[in-house]
Amino acid sequence: GTSHQGGYSHDAVVYALQKCGIRHIDTAKRYGCELLLQKAIKESDVKREDLWITTKLWHSDYGYENTKQACLDSCKRLGVQYLGICRSIGVSNFLINHLEQLKEDCKITPHVNQVEYHPFQRPQELVDYCRSRNIVFEGYCPLAKGEALTHPIIIQLAKKYGKTPAQICIRWSIQNGIVTIPKSTKIERIRENCEVFDFILAEDDVAIINGMHEGRHVSWDPSCIV
Repeated sequence: GTSHQGGYSHDAVVYALQKCGIRHIDTAKRYGCELLLQKAIKESDVKREDLWITTKLWHSDYGYENTKQACLDSCKRLGVQYLGICRSIGVSNFLINHLEQLKEDCKITPHVNQVEYHPFQRPQELVDYCRSRNIVFEGYCPLAKGEALTHPIIIQLAKKYGKTPAQICIRWSIQNGIVTIPKSTKIERIRENCEVFDFILAEDDVAIINGMHEGRHVSWDPSCIV
Protein backbone atom coordinates (compact mmCIF):
# COMPACT_ATOMS: atom_id res chain seq x y z
CA GLY A 1 0.00 0.00 0.00
CA THR A 2 1.13 3.59 -0.68
CA SER A 3 -1.59 5.64 0.97
CA HIS A 4 -0.78 9.25 1.78
CA GLN A 5 -1.05 8.54 5.51
CA GLY A 6 2.46 8.10 6.89
CA GLY A 7 4.14 9.56 3.82
CA TYR A 8 5.88 7.95 0.84
CA SER A 9 9.27 6.22 0.78
CA HIS A 10 11.02 5.51 -2.53
CA ASP A 11 13.54 3.17 -0.89
CA ALA A 12 10.77 1.22 0.83
CA VAL A 13 8.92 0.61 -2.45
CA VAL A 14 12.08 -0.50 -4.27
CA TYR A 15 13.01 -2.78 -1.36
CA ALA A 16 9.53 -4.34 -1.33
CA LEU A 17 9.72 -5.08 -5.06
CA GLN A 18 13.34 -6.26 -5.19
CA LYS A 19 13.87 -8.05 -1.88
CA CYS A 20 10.44 -9.12 -0.63
CA GLY A 21 8.83 -10.30 -3.85
CA ILE A 22 5.93 -7.87 -3.52
CA ARG A 23 4.07 -7.69 -6.84
CA HIS A 24 0.90 -5.77 -5.96
CA ILE A 25 1.17 -1.98 -5.77
CA ASP A 26 -1.90 -0.24 -4.39
CA THR A 27 -2.09 3.51 -4.95
CA ALA A 28 -4.49 6.28 -5.98
CA LYS A 29 -4.46 9.60 -7.78
CA ARG A 30 -5.44 11.20 -4.46
CA TYR A 31 -2.31 9.86 -2.73
CA GLY A 32 -0.14 12.07 -4.96
CA CYS A 33 2.64 9.52 -5.48
CA GLU A 34 1.92 8.00 -8.89
CA LEU A 35 4.77 9.93 -10.52
CA LEU A 36 7.13 8.88 -7.72
CA LEU A 37 6.10 5.26 -8.17
CA GLN A 38 7.13 5.41 -11.83
CA LYS A 39 10.72 6.00 -10.73
CA ALA A 40 10.57 3.20 -8.13
CA ILE A 41 9.13 0.69 -10.61
CA LYS A 42 11.83 1.48 -13.16
CA GLU A 43 14.59 1.24 -10.57
CA SER A 44 13.31 -2.12 -9.31
CA ASP A 45 13.75 -3.73 -12.77
CA VAL A 46 10.60 -5.79 -12.17
CA LYS A 47 8.80 -6.44 -15.46
CA ARG A 48 5.47 -4.69 -15.93
CA GLU A 49 3.72 -7.96 -16.75
CA ASP A 50 4.77 -9.31 -13.35
CA LEU A 51 3.11 -6.42 -11.48
CA TRP A 52 -0.50 -5.88 -10.48
CA ILE A 53 -0.97 -2.13 -10.14
CA THR A 54 -4.14 -0.76 -8.60
CA THR A 55 -4.95 2.94 -8.68
CA LYS A 56 -8.22 4.69 -7.92
CA LEU A 57 -10.29 7.53 -9.33
CA TRP A 58 -11.58 10.49 -7.36
CA HIS A 59 -15.13 11.89 -7.43
CA SER A 60 -14.20 14.54 -9.97
CA ASP A 61 -13.23 11.78 -12.43
CA TYR A 62 -16.66 10.17 -12.67
CA GLY A 63 -18.33 9.93 -16.08
CA TYR A 64 -17.27 8.00 -19.19
CA GLU A 65 -14.91 10.54 -20.76
CA ASN A 66 -13.55 11.81 -17.43
CA THR A 67 -12.91 8.25 -16.25
CA LYS A 68 -11.12 7.28 -19.45
CA GLN A 69 -8.92 10.38 -19.32
CA ALA A 70 -8.18 9.90 -15.61
CA CYS A 71 -6.99 6.32 -16.28
CA LEU A 72 -4.76 7.50 -19.13
CA ASP A 73 -3.35 10.27 -16.93
CA SER A 74 -2.60 7.76 -14.16
CA CYS A 75 -0.87 5.46 -16.66
CA LYS A 76 1.27 8.38 -17.82
CA ARG A 77 2.25 9.35 -14.27
CA LEU A 78 3.03 5.73 -13.40
CA GLY A 79 4.95 5.21 -16.64
CA VAL A 80 2.96 2.12 -17.64
CA GLN A 81 0.87 1.20 -20.68
CA TYR A 82 -1.99 -0.31 -18.73
CA LEU A 83 -3.37 -0.76 -15.22
CA GLY A 84 -4.69 -3.97 -13.70
CA ILE A 85 -7.73 -2.02 -12.57
CA CYS A 86 -8.50 -1.22 -16.23
CA ARG A 87 -8.37 -4.86 -17.19
CA SER A 88 -10.28 -5.82 -14.06
CA ILE A 89 -12.57 -3.08 -12.80
CA GLY A 90 -12.85 -2.82 -9.03
CA VAL A 91 -14.48 -0.72 -6.33
CA SER A 92 -13.47 0.41 -2.86
CA ASN A 93 -15.46 0.83 0.36
CA PHE A 94 -18.62 -0.63 -1.21
CA LEU A 95 -21.06 -2.25 1.22
CA ILE A 96 -23.77 -4.70 0.17
CA ASN A 97 -26.32 -1.97 -0.53
CA HIS A 98 -23.79 -0.13 -2.70
CA LEU A 99 -22.98 -3.31 -4.64
CA GLU A 100 -26.68 -4.03 -5.12
CA GLN A 101 -27.19 -0.51 -6.43
CA LEU A 102 -24.20 -0.93 -8.74
CA LYS A 103 -25.72 -4.13 -10.10
CA GLU A 104 -28.79 -2.14 -11.18
CA ASP A 105 -26.69 0.35 -13.14
CA CYS A 106 -23.78 -1.74 -14.44
CA LYS A 107 -23.56 -4.95 -16.45
CA ILE A 108 -20.04 -5.75 -15.27
CA THR A 109 -19.52 -7.29 -11.83
CA PRO A 110 -16.57 -5.67 -10.00
CA HIS A 111 -13.51 -7.90 -9.91
CA VAL A 112 -12.48 -6.63 -6.48
CA ASN A 113 -13.86 -4.72 -3.51
CA GLN A 114 -11.27 -3.06 -1.27
CA VAL A 115 -12.57 -2.48 2.25
CA GLU A 116 -11.22 -1.82 5.74
CA TYR A 117 -10.47 -5.17 7.43
CA HIS A 118 -8.76 -5.87 10.75
CA PRO A 119 -9.54 -7.60 14.07
CA PHE A 120 -11.90 -4.81 15.17
CA GLN A 121 -13.62 -4.55 11.77
CA ARG A 122 -14.43 -7.94 10.23
CA PRO A 123 -17.48 -7.45 7.97
CA GLN A 124 -18.15 -11.15 7.44
CA GLU A 125 -21.54 -10.65 5.79
CA LEU A 126 -19.91 -8.43 3.17
CA VAL A 127 -17.06 -10.92 2.71
CA ASP A 128 -19.58 -13.74 2.15
CA TYR A 129 -21.58 -11.59 -0.26
CA CYS A 130 -18.49 -10.83 -2.33
CA ARG A 131 -17.32 -14.44 -2.40
CA SER A 132 -20.73 -15.69 -3.50
CA ARG A 133 -20.46 -13.35 -6.50
CA ASN A 134 -16.79 -14.03 -7.28
CA ILE A 135 -15.73 -10.56 -6.13
CA VAL A 136 -12.23 -10.63 -4.62
CA PHE A 137 -12.22 -9.10 -1.14
CA GLU A 138 -9.17 -6.95 -0.39
CA GLY A 139 -8.56 -5.68 3.12
CA TYR A 140 -6.73 -2.46 3.96
CA CYS A 141 -5.65 -1.20 7.41
CA PRO A 142 -4.87 -4.79 8.55
CA LEU A 143 -3.20 -3.45 11.71
CA ALA A 144 -6.04 -1.03 12.47
CA LYS A 145 -3.52 1.82 12.13
CA GLY A 146 -1.53 0.26 14.95
CA GLU A 147 -4.45 0.02 17.38
CA ALA A 148 -4.56 -3.79 17.15
CA LEU A 149 -0.88 -4.14 18.00
CA THR A 150 -1.36 -3.29 21.67
CA HIS A 151 -4.43 -5.43 22.27
CA PRO A 152 -3.77 -8.08 24.97
CA ILE A 153 -5.05 -10.94 22.79
CA ILE A 154 -2.76 -10.02 19.90
CA ILE A 155 0.21 -9.58 22.23
CA GLN A 156 -0.47 -12.95 23.89
CA LEU A 157 -0.67 -14.73 20.52
CA ALA A 158 2.50 -13.00 19.33
CA LYS A 159 4.34 -14.46 22.32
CA LYS A 160 2.79 -17.89 21.73
CA TYR A 161 3.95 -18.06 18.10
CA GLY A 162 7.21 -16.17 18.51
CA LYS A 163 6.02 -13.52 16.05
CA THR A 164 5.29 -9.81 16.20
CA PRO A 165 1.76 -8.47 16.78
CA ALA A 166 1.76 -7.13 13.20
CA GLN A 167 2.58 -10.58 11.83
CA ILE A 168 -0.24 -12.12 13.86
CA CYS A 169 -2.75 -9.62 12.43
CA ILE A 170 -1.58 -10.08 8.85
CA ARG A 171 -1.48 -13.87 9.13
CA TRP A 172 -4.99 -13.90 10.61
CA SER A 173 -6.29 -11.81 7.73
CA ILE A 174 -4.64 -14.08 5.15
CA GLN A 175 -6.01 -17.23 6.81
CA ASN A 176 -9.46 -15.70 6.61
CA GLY A 177 -8.99 -15.61 2.84
CA ILE A 178 -8.49 -11.86 2.56
CA VAL A 179 -6.13 -10.27 0.04
CA THR A 180 -4.26 -8.22 2.62
CA ILE A 181 -2.70 -4.80 1.95
CA PRO A 182 -0.31 -3.61 4.68
CA LYS A 183 1.48 -0.28 4.28
CA SER A 184 4.81 0.91 5.64
CA THR A 185 7.57 3.32 4.69
CA LYS A 186 10.15 1.50 6.82
CA ILE A 187 12.23 -1.28 5.25
CA GLU A 188 12.34 -3.33 8.45
CA ARG A 189 8.53 -3.19 8.74
CA ILE A 190 8.08 -4.24 5.11
CA ARG A 191 10.33 -7.24 5.75
CA GLU A 192 8.39 -8.03 8.91
CA ASN A 193 5.05 -7.79 7.09
CA CYS A 194 6.25 -10.29 4.48
CA GLU A 195 7.53 -12.89 6.94
CA VAL A 196 4.12 -14.41 7.63
CA PHE A 197 4.26 -17.59 5.55
CA ASP A 198 6.37 -19.74 7.86
CA PHE A 199 3.67 -20.33 10.46
CA ILE A 200 -0.05 -21.07 10.67
CA LEU A 201 -2.46 -19.89 13.34
CA ALA A 202 -4.47 -22.66 14.98
CA GLU A 203 -8.19 -22.60 14.15
CA ASP A 204 -9.00 -21.82 17.79
CA ASP A 205 -6.69 -18.79 17.70
CA VAL A 206 -8.22 -17.55 14.44
CA ALA A 207 -11.62 -17.84 16.12
CA ILE A 208 -10.37 -15.87 19.13
CA ILE A 209 -9.24 -12.98 16.91
CA ASN A 210 -12.50 -13.21 14.95
CA GLY A 211 -14.24 -12.60 18.26
CA MET A 212 -12.50 -9.23 18.62
CA HIS A 213 -14.80 -7.76 15.97
CA GLU A 214 -16.75 -4.82 17.35
CA GLY A 215 -17.54 -2.86 14.19
CA ARG A 216 -14.90 -0.22 14.93
CA HIS A 217 -13.58 1.83 12.00
CA VAL A 218 -10.11 3.37 12.01
CA SER A 219 -10.51 4.73 8.49
CA TRP A 220 -13.96 6.03 7.54
CA ASP A 221 -17.42 4.51 7.68
CA PRO A 222 -18.87 3.80 4.20
CA SER A 223 -22.31 3.24 5.74
CA CYS A 224 -22.54 7.04 5.82
CA ILE A 225 -22.90 6.91 2.02
CA VAL A 226 -26.47 6.01 1.08
